[in-house]
Amino acid sequence: MIVQTIQLALTPVFVLVAIGNILNILSSRLGRVVDRARELQERHNRTAGAEHDMVVLEIRLVDKRINIITKAIRFMVLSALCIGTTVAVLFLQGLAGLNLHGVAAVIFLASIVLLLVALVLFLRETQVAKEALSIPRDYLELHRTI
Repeated sequence: MIVQTIQLALTPVFVLVAIGNILNILSSRLGRVVDRARELQERHNRTAGAEHDMVVLEIRLVDKRINIITKAIRFMVLSALCIGTTVAVLFLQGLAGLNLHGVAAVIFLASIVLLLVALVLFLRETQVAKEALSIPRDYLELHRTI
């Protein structure tokens, strides 16, 4: 019976490993964004005019990215907690002989929904990052022919 429970618990554990890898990526991105925010905050007081406006615009985008990444991490962690709960329910079922298939299925489904929400937030953060990384039109000097 315990062998079957271990086999049944393998799928959620693989999802947990994937969540851990995505959390690592999100944490790295958050670290880089926070470093960029600190750099921009230092430049904020030393700039004026159009350059200052560009710094403020980027600070706003960085702030947006920090908020989105933090939300994505929150949903990822909640998903991981649901996966852990699913594994615990499966073992409880196997050891106690209870019929908790429905409970395990609902918790696992919740973890997948939370994972999907986190991935959508990750996608949104990459879109905001693209906005921040776009070269300002002023630098492109599109009015000139070269």
